[in-house]
Amino acid sequence: MGNEKGLTPQAEDFSAWYNEIVQQAELASHSAVRGCMVIRPYGYRIWELIQAGLDGMFKATGHQNAYFPLFLPKSALDREAEHVEGFAPETAIVTHAGNSELEEPLVVRPTSEAIIWPIVRDWIDSYRDLPLLLNQWANVVRWELRTRPFLRTTEFLWQEGHTAHATESEAEEETRRMLGVYRTFMEDWMALPVITGLKTESEKFAGAVRTYATEGLMRDNRALQAGTSHNLGQNFARAFDVRFQTEEGEHDFVWSTSWGVSTRLIGGLIMAHGDDTGLVLPPRLAPYQAVIVPIWRNEDQKGQVLESAARLAEALVGGGIRTHLDGREGMNPGAKYYDWERRGVPVRLEIGPRDLEAGQAMVVRRFTPDGEDRKRPLSLGGITEELETLLVRMQGELLAEATERRGANTTRNVESMDTFRDVVESVGGFVFTGWCGDEGCEARVKEETKATIRVIPDEEFRSSDPPTRCLCGEASVAEVVRAKAY
Repeated sequence: MGNEKGLTPQAEDFSAWYNEIVQQAELASHSAVRGCMVIRPYGYRIWELIQAGLDGMFKATGHQNAYFPLFLPKSALDREAEHVEGFAPETAIVTHAGNSELEEPLVVRPTSEAIIWPIVRDWIDSYRDLPLLLNQWANVVRWELRTRPFLRTTEFLWQEGHTAHATESEAEEETRRMLGVYRTFMEDWMALPVITGLKTESEKFAGAVRTYATEGLMRDNRALQAGTSHNLGQNFARAFDVRFQTEEGEHDFVWSTSWGVSTRLIGGLIMAHGDDTGLVLPPRLAPYQAVIVPIWRNEDQKGQVLESAARLAEALVGGGIRTHLDGREGMNPGAKYYDWERRGVPVRLEIGPRDLEAGQAMVVRRFTPDGEDRKRPLSLGGITEELETLLVRMQGELLAEATERRGANTTRNVESMDTFRDVVESVGGFVFTGWCGDEGCEARVKEETKATIRVIPDEEFRSSDPPTRCLCGEASVAEVVRAKAY
């Protein structure tokens, strides 16, 4: 049962809260095909802002956008054995076109390595053609058994980077660089602090030599893998015969990488910051950073208030603030407040006859740190600059709040299976433990607790006094971060 505003409280049922937010904030809706969602304009605008931010970062690191086909011959996918085995359960296959059966079935791309490498093989002749730094914005299809909007859908939107290099070290450097790009975007744009590190062999991308990931903590203390970056070694180059002439005149296979994030990031935004009232959007990714709600009691007041509100909106837009003037008729101000709070707009500006007399607007923040007033007046003179400063401050405060929450829900130096089980079942969050390195042990802990090894953390995230024992009692060879995850 939801609260008086129609949302199930997070503490009561986080999953129900999430699904209701997606619907009520008009982010997405269901389609006629199970697992395929319709991204509504408000949700798609968030994706456009994510795209714009990341695309600029990709271009700044030398990458160019391209587009490759949606379909590939099934025989192409079959050429990299580990890759096809990893994706086989999720693969959608086209066997007929019109009334005719195809001579060879076509796979709808679950990812594009097997599409791209047979094509770019003809673009690479020598070391002078390297590095090849490509990215594409596309859709992919993975036939998921359990779906949830944005987090896990049969079709989803994403970007996938694909690069080729002359040496192993250059490929590893690229893999790590793009992981860093993702981390910067998640922290600076999404206000989402993430732990970065290496995936275990059982959790890595099918066909990769190494997979690195960013892991964020959601408000229900489950982890979300927000982005991955893969060093593919020469695996795909060997499978598709992608060679180049070295500076020494020899021939070698290229060293490749791939990396991607998807519309799952929108799910991460919802779950990292949302509350029982609705969405809480970081200003950099909010479709509207400010909404103006004009207030009047009679027709005499209406014209003057709307005219002043329109001038204010024009000034804010001119100052680079994404602004919406809510002049809807037949809807009282309180209902508009509720609507925009549900949608997570960072700042609401209320302006009525008394405000005009005082030369001000009432500014109401969607998010405030504990102890700060949400509402205060701002002079209309210089309000654009004031709001610019406020939005930057709010962006930082959201990151600080999420970082503090992650710290409060991180448990370190756990060596006992009983303790680990208690923490996972009661608190959740990130749990740092030792690991013996055995995949069988990793699988047993996952089976017993539903918690997985998220990453072997990068050095800056490791404990100063790491566990010396695995949960199984054997000596630890690595510290790992475990959590229940989406």
